[in-house]
Amino acid sequence: MLILTRKLGESITIGDDIKVTVLGVYGRQVRLGVEAPLKVVVHREEVYLKIKEENRKAARTIKSDLVGLARIIKGKVKGGDSKSRGDSGSVEYKSSAPAHKRPARTPRRNGNGWQRGVS
Repeated sequence: MLILTRKLGESITIGDDIKVTVLGVYGRQVRLGVEAPLKVVVHREEVYLKIKEENRKAARTIKSDLVGLARIIKGKVKGGDSKSRGDSGSVEYKSSAPAHKRPARTPRRNGNGWQRGVS
């Protein structure tokens, strides 16, 4: 680890395109400014570790989903009798579109204040 000392307003440069500047010192906290190209992702360490953990969880879920799907496909390819397993062998698709809803009533102003209007 490289350890550097900087005063308020001073900077360090990382490579040709990253610059870190000390913007303020408040007790035990130091405020840093980071200038970097958009392709460089900058996170606080605790945020970065949380993102890594969530990505690990998602990868495990995807892997288990793929293994389960492979088993289903393998069973179908081998010519397994789907009726003996209790399923119909068909896939049911559900629409993600919401059912038709009645339009919301709009509030209207009367002499005594607000009241619900009739649509």
